[in-house]
Amino acid sequence: MTSTQNIIIGIDAGTSVIKAVAFDLAGRQIATASVRNKYATGDDGSATQSLAQTWTDCASALRGLGEKVADLAARTAAVAVTGQGDGTWLVGSGNAPVTDAWLWLDARAASTVNRLAGGVNNRARFEATGTGLNTCQQGAQLAHMDKVAPDLLDRAETALHCKDWLYLNLTGIRATDPSEASFTFGNFRTREYDGVVIDALGLERRRNLLPEIIDGTEVSHPLTAEAAKACGLLAGTPVCLGYVDMVMTALGAGVRSSGRNAACSTIGSTGVHMRAKAVADVHLNSEGTGYVIALPIPGIVTQVQTNMGSTINIDWILEIASYLMADAGKTVSHADLIARIDGWFAESKPGSVLYHPYISEAGERGPFVNANARAGFTGLSTRHGFPDLVRSVVEGLGLATRDCYAAMGAMPEELRITGGATRSLGLRRSLSAAVNAPIRQSRREETGAAGVAMMAAVAVGVYPTMDDCIADWVTPLLGEPEVPDTAEAARFDRLFSAYTDVRQAMAPAWDKLATVATPGA
Repeated sequence: MTSTQNIIIGIDAGTSVIKAVAFDLAGRQIATASVRNKYATGDDGSATQSLAQTWTDCASALRGLGEKVADLAARTAAVAVTGQGDGTWLVGSGNAPVTDAWLWLDARAASTVNRLAGGVNNRARFEATGTGLNTCQQGAQLAHMDKVAPDLLDRAETALHCKDWLYLNLTGIRATDPSEASFTFGNFRTREYDGVVIDALGLERRRNLLPEIIDGTEVSHPLTAEAAKACGLLAGTPVCLGYVDMVMTALGAGVRSSGRNAACSTIGSTGVHMRAKAVADVHLNSEGTGYVIALPIPGIVTQVQTNMGSTINIDWILEIASYLMADAGKTVSHADLIARIDGWFAESKPGSVLYHPYISEAGERGPFVNANARAGFTGLSTRHGFPDLVRSVVEGLGLATRDCYAAMGAMPEELRITGGATRSLGLRRSLSAAVNAPIRQSRREETGAAGVAMMAAVAVGVYPTMDDCIADWVTPLLGEPEVPDTAEAARFDRLFSAYTDVRQAMAPAWDKLATVATPGA
């Protein structure tokens, strides 16, 4: 690294947007460029994405960044890449795609998940990975392919994830990182593949598909000449393979700071709730749900629970409002309605209406797994109006957050939050009261790209350790603690008791409703 190389590029390849973000060596965001990414869905539950197009879009985002930052190529000290987790990206001879990627949204492996989950070895698999089995994961998807489309695996040479595929195109190296390797096929204690897990998935004969595991804070590979030309960068630039996007986002948002482990929730379309812990402190629940995902810090992992639907619940109720207002001859934009949420919240009074935020067609996956789970209000009466419904939906996100942390053990002492929805005062107060802990909002704009760029900053020697990097890149961007209201915290205690009672009692009804909704049932 020369004295003029003062930029690190973080690539965050999401399901629908790929972002390339430039940071200076102290963590200040300089510029960002993005390209919309496309995926296709089918009536069979499929959700697929073109490998070739994803690489093209990534290169386009990097070229777009070059148009915004003067002399980007010469100034770039390193590039790091993260991306959407889970899913299956198969490559064969000559590094050519075997088929379109199966995304984390793909539900085709459901029957295989049910079969494997009932197997005698599933608990041993969970004890090793710390991760509940679901249709999102590459392990389940490979097991399903091996049963219904073995020719795909016969033609494949390596099974990659999204970020791994981009790393292959950037460097020519087939590899994966310790986080996805261990929560899918390995052991979170060793960060290596585990034969017990591979056997439990029935993939012993497909073990050759699993790539080498490398840690991007310790190992980098040079950008190839071909990739450099496609991206507008210099051949030989160090490229680091990041961990999965969930933990990169949490790292950039403050899941750890000042050498101490913390908790972090990302409130987006889905809700991602995680706690950084020493390996010995991991609490595995009896239901076998959640994830344990390594952080790029020795001996530290994150324990994770994810809600299938978070802000999409708010989007849903605002769509109802928009429909009714349009029917009355008044057209309003979604942005206008978003701006009114805190006003409606303030118009309502703290009460006892419950909302369970299972609005996703896929049901719920955290802290319990039930594809038939559906949203609902409980406790409505004639005195409740639309502002009360808005309040209950917002509070439902807080209660779902508490439900997830409860499955990981005790409530966090402090919660760091990120995601556009956390700009809402009503939501922040609900989150704080629900977990009865102070919250701190991250002011970092691109937390995922920042998290992976931090790995590169350590890899190329800008910082000796990740904690040193966190001190500059993360801690200064954490807002002041927002302390929960004592009376509200007590009300949320009572609400949460009822919340769990209702969701447990509703499970048989959800199953019956699913048969009603099925044509011909």
